Amino acid sequence: MTEPPPAEIVAASPPGGDEAYAALFHGHFWGLVRLAHLLGADDPEDVVQNAFVRLHGKRGTLRDQNAALAYLRSTVCNASRSRLRHLRMARRRHVQLAAPGDVVSAEHQAVHREDIRALLDVVTGLPRRQREVLVLRYWLDLSERETAETLGIAVGTVKGHCGRAVAAIRDRLKERT
Repeated sequence: MTEPPPAEIVAASPPGGDEAYAALFHGHFWGLVRLAHLLGADDPEDVVQNAFVRLHGKRGTLRDQNAALAYLRSTVCNASRSRLRHLRMARRRHVQLAAPGDVVSAEHQAVHREDIRALLDVVTGLPRRQREVLVLRYWLDLSERETAETLGIAVGTVKGHCGRAVAAIRDRLKERT
């Protein structure tokens, strides 16, 4: 019969067990889905599920097991960005094939006039990096440092993108009124 490992080894072992993984999934899945949705992913649940699958495959190789949530956020940001690039190319192709003069429905016009819709339109029109910084800072309420780590940029860059994004939103909303 073998002895159990010493307590120091157990304590130093990465918390990559099924219980820790399940707790991470249940605690953060829907928040990450909202993040993917705000970043523009058309299939946010799939993006997040794929991020968790990638984490599951790498959880034994993570240098810092406490960075799993940051890894998930970065993966969701990158996957959303890739998905948007793919959709942009597909839409360009669709526009080339679409019949000219498509008519917008009255329901669509009514929804478009709402203040929330106007704000989302302006945010969607921001450059990718500014949109990512805004979502991470103000939707997920991450600090500037956490936002910088998630996106792999400097804290000063986060501040600059955030300031320019807020100014652009303010100017564009003033233009609409």
